[in-house]
Amino acid sequence: MAGIPHDHYKPNSPAERWIERRLPIIGLIYDTMMIPTPKNLNWMWIWGIVLTFTLVLQIVTGIVLAMHYTPQIDLAFASVEQIMRNVNGGWALRYLHSNGASLFFVAVYAHIFRSLYYGSYKAPREVTWIIGIVIYLLMMGTAFMGYVLPWGQMSFWGATVITGLFGAIPWIGESIQTWLLGGPAVGNPTLNRFFSLHYLMPFLILGLTIVHIWSFHTTGNNNPTGVEVRRTSKEEAKKDTLPFWPYFVIKDLFALAVILLVFFAIVGFIPNYLGHPDNYIEANALITPAEIVPEWYFLPFYAILRAFTADVWVVIAVDWITGGIVDAKFFGVIAMFGSIIVMALAPWLDTSSIRSGRYRPMFKWWFALLALDFLVLMWVGSMPTVSPYDWISLIAAAYWFAYFLVILPLLGVIEKPLARPATIEEDFAAHYGETGSATGMRLPGEKSGTPAE
Repeated sequence: MAGIPHDHYKPNSPAERWIERRLPIIGLIYDTMMIPTPKNLNWMWIWGIVLTFTLVLQIVTGIVLAMHYTPQIDLAFASVEQIMRNVNGGWALRYLHSNGASLFFVAVYAHIFRSLYYGSYKAPREVTWIIGIVIYLLMMGTAFMGYVLPWGQMSFWGATVITGLFGAIPWIGESIQTWLLGGPAVGNPTLNRFFSLHYLMPFLILGLTIVHIWSFHTTGNNNPTGVEVRRTSKEEAKKDTLPFWPYFVIKDLFALAVILLVFFAIVGFIPNYLGHPDNYIEANALITPAEIVPEWYFLPFYAILRAFTADVWVVIAVDWITGGIVDAKFFGVIAMFGSIIVMALAPWLDTSSIRSGRYRPMFKWWFALLALDFLVLMWVGSMPTVSPYDWISLIAAAYWFAYFLVILPLLGVIEKPLARPATIEEDFAAHYGETGSATGMRLPGEKSGTPAE
């Protein structure tokens, strides 16, 4: 599919032409900033800039923290305290970095659920969606390894539990676990490996983020209607779009400022609210915490991991069919990773010809249940594995899989969608008037004096 027709960069001065012939970086920046963007985007399209800002924040603060951190099990905990107490601004850097991870996941979950609701994963954006899921998996790996570095009790035992999951893989599990740990148990080789990977992976995320954004140059952005921008001519495309600069940049920067106001308030006043007090106790292999709880952004998938115990009928059946190869522990691992895989397969599981959930009345209810289900999984993942939390997590995990594997394919067959606007221009006019925006400003190319409705 060809990109959206629009005006491209044209160098004017001899110096610009000289540079453009040899390294067209100015043209690339211009085309990125002026990319035609559907003019009916709502406030759920602000999470991209939040994620980009947070990624840069994490890389910058992480580099500075790495200058003072010592990846050695006898010194790691003390080096973190050294950063907090003796490095100029060290406490701020550490709290920005640790709470920045939480902001990262708040933004990515909002970004993912917005994409699921408005069908941003549908053709021709399947590759963009898959790249986004890969970025998300790298984020999870980076966050997990970073959580181990302070070498507190929850860091040590979290690493022990999570790496132990790989040991559940039949035949090769123990070898993989030993390779990850660098030895038979969590120790100094583990800390060194996790520190190296935690430092490296954000740069992989940055590279994939650039590819993720680059893909929009061909497919264009999705929008709340799910109707594509008209591409027959430059004039038609201009009726459906506005340049990314200045309209959406200013909007995104305003939203970012509001979010950062809350973020810096948390960093300044309650920086440890989302942390665990046991992580301020140095790691001790001889003392196991009462409850081993991961960070909040892992809790939904942790709940799915724990939901499938040995007394669940599907686990019993699979265990019997496989002759004991897939036991409860391995089934839980499969379910945890499978919950992300089924989400990645959404472009092929969703059989509806309608992209946006705005025009799918039945879909809205099932999707609302999915969002609630995710919150329930997050809550129950922080609870002990006793009644009633065990069966609540099982029901919530079952719905997560049922939504993607059963409900989403069936809705495309049985649902009767509502009428959609023929064009983005029509949807925009229905909300803001024929020629003006919500603020009454004139659009590019509009003659002076034309009234804005």
